[in-house]
Order: sequence, then C-alpha cells, then structure tokens
Amino acid sequence: MTSLQLSSIGLQINTVAIQFPVSISALKRVLDHDFRAFKTKNNTIYTWDDLGITCYSKNGILAESLTANFKPDGYNFSPTNHFNGQFEYHNHDIIEYYKTNKKECVKLFEGDDGGALVSNTISAWFDVDEQGVNAIEVSTYKPYDKSEGIPEDKYTIRPLEEAIIPFEDFGFKLSVIEELMYNKELLKPKFDIYEFAKWYKKRDINIDEEGYNQIPEVEQYFKDLPIPKRLAPALTEIYQDGGNDIYMNLSPFSGGAVDYWDIKTSEDVKHFNNLKKATLCYATDTAYDEMIASGIDAEWL
Repeated sequence: MTSLQLSSIGLQINTVAIQFPVSISALKRVLDHDFRAFKTKNNTIYTWDDLGITCYSKNGILAESLTANFKPDGYNFSPTNHFNGQFEYHNHDIIEYYKTNKKECVKLFEGDDGGALVSNTISAWFDVDEQGVNAIEVSTYKPYDKSEGIPEDKYTIRPLEEAIIPFEDFGFKLSVIEELMYNKELLKPKFDIYEFAKWYKKRDINIDEEGYNQIPEVEQYFKDLPIPKRLAPALTEIYQDGGNDIYMNLSPFSGGAVDYWDIKTSEDVKHFNNLKKATLCYATDTAYDEMIASGIDAEWL
C-alpha cells in the first residue's frame, strides 16, 4: 500500500523524502509499480493506474507535482483505479484532518475553493465539490500572489526630473488624463483599475464592493500623478462623457451619475495653449463660462 506522509520534515513517499521538482526516475523507484506516460501539448503526465496516482512534468525529466486521485475523472490520462493508499498529514488521515481544520487551509490562487494544507514548503491542495474530495495535489508551496506578472514598480509614482504642470482643478486634470493617457497614449502607464487592485499591497481593494464610488487609493493616484509640461501642446480638445476610461477607472459602477469630477474652474487652461475645444458634462456653469471667455469652443454634451 502506498504511503504519503506530509509533516514538519516535509513529504515522504513510502518513507522516502521527496522534494519538488523531483526526477521522474526517482518517483518510478519509490512507487515501484507499472506506469504509463501521456503526452499533452505542454506536459507529460505519468499515470500509475494501480495506485491512483498521477504526476505532471513539463520536460519529461522532472515532476512538479504529484496527485492522489480519489475520484478519477475519466480523462485518457486518469488512473483506472482510485487512490486507496495511506495519506497522512502530521500523523492524521489528511481528508479527515481537512474536514475538521479547514480554517488552517491557505488559498493558493484566486478563486481557490478547496484550499491547501502546508507544511515545510510543501502544499497539499484539495480539489473538492459537494460530494467531497476528488483529488489532492502535492507540490512546492507557492503563496498566492495577486500581483504576479505585474512589474513591482508599475504604479509607483516617483518625482519627474522635468517640469510638471501644476493643476488647480482635479476635474480638469482628469479630462487631461483621459486625452493624454487613454486617447493619445502619451502618458504612461495606462492605468487599469483591476490591475491596480492586484498590484496594490497596503490593503485588499474589492472593486465589486467599492466600485460604485471613487476608490480612495485610485483617486489619490490620479491626484499625485505628475503630468510633464512637454505633453501640454498635445492637448487640443477635451471631451467628457460618463463612459470615458478615466471615469470608468475611478468608479466603474457609478453609471456616470456623479459630480466627484466636475470641473469647477478653468484656471488650468492657461497651461494648454493648443486647447481649442471642450465638450462638457462634468463642469460647473462657472467653468463653462470661463472657457468661453478664454476663447475655447465649449459646449455641453
């Protein structure tokens, strides 16, 4: 009978210590049963039918994980028998331990409903449904990092070594950002609220719950964002609409029925000599009149 033991000393298979990635040849020796190999586009899957065990290898040499299949799912590579060996976590049956200690489980990735028990850099991840545990995958523990793949400094704002535009009116600045960042793609990085929420580490930003109003950290980002003076000549027009990218990134579920980003004064027009036209829906009458007075072809949406 195959014995899997996960404890403070790590993973043991039939009393042999295992570290991932582990060579396929080492697994063959320790499992000591017939197996078959099934090649997919990206992996080779090794299946021990009698034991109910599978393992995945990207290069056919090293296995990144090993799975005990309690309910084989009928794929070509699925074992013909379920795992009926011994699988213990700190000397307890791992499934029974999981049932009574779910609070100890960690989430290895976003949307992970099963969770994992972790010990000494090894995780045992549970694939579960209403009927119970389908499989347990054992691999090196890698904590879920919601920001994985996003450059660490992508949304870090640093002082620019060049002249920047000093804005008086936040609403006007937002309209400038819409044009320079999203339309002309001159101001980078192009801000994406969902990516920002993954990147941000000081707290969890729940867009589904918070996206009906301005999210403070997002608003502050745009307030702090420096806009170089060298980009000012590129602004020839501003066009406000509730569906503008800038507003959807400030408050994606607001529906546009807000006055957070109203232009209250056109004082900042003086920085943009090429600005000739403005279509407005988030502005005060005062700002509108000031634009007309300054020679800008302003109109309400």
